[in-house]
Amino acid sequence: MTARSLSALRDAYDQQVRRNTAADGSGGFAQSGPDFVRWVANEGLGWSEISWSDLDASRVDECIETQTRYYQERGQSFVWRVYDYDQPGDLGVRLLAAGFSHAENSAVMVAESESLVESPPLAEGVEIVPVTDQSGIEELISTHEAVFGHDHDDLRRSLSARFLRAPRETEMYVAMASGLAISAARVEFLPDREFAALWGGGTLPEWRGRGIYRALVSIRAQSARARGYRYVFVLASDQSQPILDRLGFRSIASVSTYSWAPS
Repeated sequence: MTARSLSALRDAYDQQVRRNTAADGSGGFAQSGPDFVRWVANEGLGWSEISWSDLDASRVDECIETQTRYYQERGQSFVWRVYDYDQPGDLGVRLLAAGFSHAENSAVMVAESESLVESPPLAEGVEIVPVTDQSGIEELISTHEAVFGHDHDDLRRSLSARFLRAPRETEMYVAMASGLAISAARVEFLPDREFAALWGGGTLPEWRGRGIYRALVSIRAQSARARGYRYVFVLASDQSQPILDRLGFRSIASVSTYSWAPS
């Protein structure tokens, strides 16, 4: 991808993914204004975040106060994802001053789905199994909790709701070895976009470096291509970025995530 095509790709991602308010089957809902898109968890389903903003420096603090007040009244925590091209340039500093905490840094990495469909060989005894029922969701969640070291109850509820309400919009996979779940991942196929979203992929430490993450990327890219999604993207951690770079993914933006909790 050339620098110019990366810029065009970023613009398409910004419009189709960040600013998209189509229902995602999780149970949450989106609201938009002229300078923000807000996602809201609903009755314990979905998640809460500011996925896009483009703020004038003269009123950014007012907008931050408006958003925190909204979630405060709902008693909800939320995150604000700040991309490196978002305005104003000191948005992250202003969020910290408003009581947010910095949660993590990541990179938006994108690849064409057709470039990833060749399946790498799996380590002996490893099998990738699609999730087809609630017990599979429980296996996926328990794997995430073991890998990432924190509670995933919100994700459990949202995936269970999606499985019932919009089963074609999400595919989930668990990598198994000797009856043990060692890695898990999912892919989202949301409407009105060219981009399928890859999530998860965390692998138990003793199984890393054996091609399992790459295999999970490949099987999800195959499905994305079959469904007509031109691109796949990952909000990649520092650990994932080198692997994705070797697979041909390219970074189109860096993201800083800030979290806020009601008092």
